[in-house]
Order: sequence, then C-alpha cells, then structure tokens
Amino acid sequence: MAAMKPRTGDGPMECTKENRHFVMRVPLEGGGRLVVELSIAEANELAETLTAAVLPVAK
Repeated sequence: MAAMKPRTGDGPMECTKENRHFVMRVPLEGGGRLVVELSIAEANELAETLTAAVLPVAK
C-alpha cells in the first residue's frame, strides 16, 4: 500500500502546456489543488476575463 501523505495547498499556482491543452493547478485554502485542463481558446478567454477584472483594480 502506498504511503498516505497529506495534501497541502502550499506551493505556487502553475500552468503547463501539454500537447494541445494547458493544465492549470491552483492551490486551495483547505488543502489540495484544483486541476483544470483548458484548450487554447479557453485559456485565451480566461486571460481576457482576468485582465478585464484586474485592470480597474490596478488603476
């Protein structure tokens, strides 16, 4: 049996390109990670949405 290790949310947010998709890993407050697979179109849409949300705050 494999050793049971606690899953922690510690660590950086990461996004890697794998074949035709991007895999985004986001640490969560309660521990663990949210893993999302995005197509190139979805990644571009996410980038546009986040940029639109952040720009008014940065001014």
